[in-house]
Amino acid sequence: MNSTPRRAFGSTDQPRRSDVSLDLTTARKMLPLVRQIVGDILAHRQTLNRLQPEQENLDRHRRDLVWQERQRRYYVTETIEATEKALAAALKELRGLGVNLTDSATGEVEFPTRINGKSASFQWRAGEDDLHYWHYADEDGRRPIPQDWAASQPVAQHS
Repeated sequence: MNSTPRRAFGSTDQPRRSDVSLDLTTARKMLPLVRQIVGDILAHRQTLNRLQPEQENLDRHRRDLVWQERQRRYYVTETIEATEKALAAALKELRGLGVNLTDSATGEVEFPTRINGKSASFQWRAGEDDLHYWHYADEDGRRPIPQDWAASQPVAQHS
């Protein structure tokens, strides 16, 4: 007998934004892991940004390359492929936690939550020491998290 559960075509085990709602305490406990994953994502993107122009140049001149340049081209190509795989794995891990990368340049992520019955998110950017901001899903900008939210739970009941 097959023990694999039946799923609709195209469904995944990955939580979607609407499936996850984190309270502030949980989001803060997740932050060290999220910080590391985002650091990996930023490092992978930096590596790709550095190597892709070199690869394009080497590819453009591939017929004229001497052996040492051909070796470099192979190395750069393999490094880019490995980095792209590592980047995809890090992004998948972040999504698996229910956290959304909203800006890959700044390393901004959102921890989905509900506040006053409305979809919202706690926001964090690479380099910040803690979760200090939040916003409703239908608005831009960052609101400071009131200090009294940390003392009481659930956050969804605060105004």
